Amino acid sequence: MKINSVKLAVKSLILLIIILCGSCQQKNYNTEEVWVGEKYAGFENYQLFKAKKYLISSSDKLASQAGKKILDKGGNAIDASIAVQMVLNVVEPHASGIGGGLFLIYFDKKTRKTIYFNGRETAPSKAFPEMFLDENKQPKKFSEAVQGGLSVGVPGVLKTLYLAHQKYGKLPWSQLFEEAINIANQGFPITLRMSNALKELDYLKNFAGMKNYYDEHGKLKKVGEIITNKELSKTLAIIAKSPTKAFYEGQIAKNIVKEVNNSKVNQGLLSLADLKNYQPKTGKLICQFYREKYKICTMPLPSGGVSTLQIIGILNNFSLANYSPNSADAIHIIAEAIKLAYADRKEYLGDVNEKIINKLLAKDYLAMRAKLIDFSRANNNFSAGNLTLKKLTNQEILEKPSTTHFSIIDSQGNALALTSSVEYFFGSGLVVDGFVLNNQLTDFALNPYRNSNLVANAIAPNKQPLSSMSPTFVFDKNDNLLIALGSPGGPRISQFVVKTLVAILDWNLDIQRAISLPNFAVIANRLELEDRTELVKLKKQLEKLNHQVVITDINSGINAVAIQGNSLLGGADPRRNGYVAGH
Repeated sequence: MKINSVKLAVKSLILLIIILCGSCQQKNYNTEEVWVGEKYAGFENYQLFKAKKYLISSSDKLASQAGKKILDKGGNAIDASIAVQMVLNVVEPHASGIGGGLFLIYFDKKTRKTIYFNGRETAPSKAFPEMFLDENKQPKKFSEAVQGGLSVGVPGVLKTLYLAHQKYGKLPWSQLFEEAINIANQGFPITLRMSNALKELDYLKNFAGMKNYYDEHGKLKKVGEIITNKELSKTLAIIAKSPTKAFYEGQIAKNIVKEVNNSKVNQGLLSLADLKNYQPKTGKLICQFYREKYKICTMPLPSGGVSTLQIIGILNNFSLANYSPNSADAIHIIAEAIKLAYADRKEYLGDVNEKIINKLLAKDYLAMRAKLIDFSRANNNFSAGNLTLKKLTNQEILEKPSTTHFSIIDSQGNALALTSSVEYFFGSGLVVDGFVLNNQLTDFALNPYRNSNLVANAIAPNKQPLSSMSPTFVFDKNDNLLIALGSPGGPRISQFVVKTLVAILDWNLDIQRAISLPNFAVIANRLELEDRTELVKLKKQLEKLNHQVVITDINSGINAVAIQGNSLLGGADPRRNGYVAGH
């Protein structure tokens, strides 16, 4: 008996150590809902999560659990998405919230129809193309333009979610805010990602609304320290009772306009009329067939969906199944397809018409672009395709990688993929009534001219800036939903989505392994390989193919859910401590 007692004590001690070590790694997961790590693709990886009724995959445990509670109460995917987004507003203020914008795509199982909700921010009615030029008519540096009121666009999250709820929601609107209000009141820990952002952006301590993250001596609070946001709690309580009136027309609206237009840095141009007149947009998704077996659907402009589908359409001309994951040949082909799509994006995308989009996604056009790929040598100077149309002379935009994404399938088979953002870490740095205001106007071209012509993504009144956010669905050829996914990551978003799709559809990896597969990305013709993964050993091989290789951290945040027979499958990105909840 004594020996058995000792054994039991030892086992208990080992279990305690495992639990403590897990919390040290910031996993903090319930073992019934998530997995322990296995080695795959060069770093610790999560295992596939399986469920029968519903699934939620988001970047935060508290957010996924909030959505789970709503689904347990009989709510649907739209109801759960509101609860998830509101909690993310509390615990990830550096990434998204009611002061920002979103793209939401929704699949209604009953009607088998899809719809998008475009909640992207708009420029104020007083906006003009040259608003980010300095006194010498030169574009301001991003670090200068991002701060303060001038970069703030009209927020779209709240009106868009309310519109979606009016159309599809089941539970009362007010009930969807309870968890976020409680967390803001009771407190939440400062995460490592949040802390790193605050350390990197030292200017944030100069904004009054950011004081919550610093102690009385102006020193940044420690990772894991519990903070509250009482102001945001009050704001969410008001919005729970008055869905959009207070925010877009009432006292909150007045506070937003006052903060933006009286900013000590870069006074803004926002008006009460801009807020009152904001209207979300809805419509049909754009789709592209892949391997004749799958239909991939996503947001139209101003999202990154066009670029996502262009890359997919170019890759359709290559048999990627013949190449192994993480091989130099596969990365070479995908990287070249990305360059071709992004050359078109740089030249044509912005405020354009459907005719141009149809040409960019035409099968024969993409096949022609694919023929430009040389298997033996990278091209670091691809030009945009000749569409026999007047070019719109765009330029690179300075989209930054601070965003969030989550995907949901409910028990009725409805599904959504939602990507939302305040653009940069903590947006403009301005905080009103507890929430961060976006800096999405810096997603416009800061330099509005090229060769004396306005570029496609120039700022204009009430216009939406170009975005890379690309929430995506995958259907089979009979229009049965297979996958809902998306990612944060600024200009790399389309690339993260494509990598995941190729890994699932061509290489037959499950969605978790596809997400965890090492990242690679192309930015300004430089091929980035994710540091501390097996891709690093491909550097010399890829350089021999003329790629300009950079080894760096590539922090995606892919969250995906899938349907396979009678099972639901969930995956989350370990790079952001993603969390899957389900039943």
